[in-house]
Amino acid sequence: MSDPILSNLFETNVYAIRVNVEGITDAEALLQPHPAGNCMNWVMGHILSSREGALKLFGEEPALPPDTAARYKRGSSPIAGSGDGIPMSDLLARLAVSQERLLRGIENAPAAKWDEERADFGTVRRALYFLQFHEAYHAGQLAILRRLAGKKGAIQ
Repeated sequence: MSDPILSNLFETNVYAIRVNVEGITDAEALLQPHPAGNCMNWVMGHILSSREGALKLFGEEPALPPDTAARYKRGSSPIAGSGDGIPMSDLLARLAVSQERLLRGIENAPAAKWDEERADFGTVRRALYFLQFHEAYHAGQLAILRRLAGKKGAIQ
């Protein structure tokens, strides 16, 4: 049983992510907001690492290796410079892989899967809708970080 609304929301997220990071160099992706916050590289990696649970629910492989994903988990230290984190082009390529797997999982999940109870958010459906909101939140951060890098806004 698919959920076309959820699929569309994830497609919208990926669109917003892609246009907000378009033209950003690896150096620009490391700019830290002050007085606090994470750089664009960390936010991109965090979006990918946050998808791990959803992909596992659907029997799909994560797009980041576990050690790399751990670097981008909530509460991890900021990405401090080149060599710390992975290049933006790699993050974008992995986002495409993750998106394909996530949409396939949403499309092919049996109806009973959606109502499975989870300890964190109630049902699988609720967990996935929270993940979608979480991504949209971070896509908005990417828009602000784009401006920090001196780029024009991507979504008018």
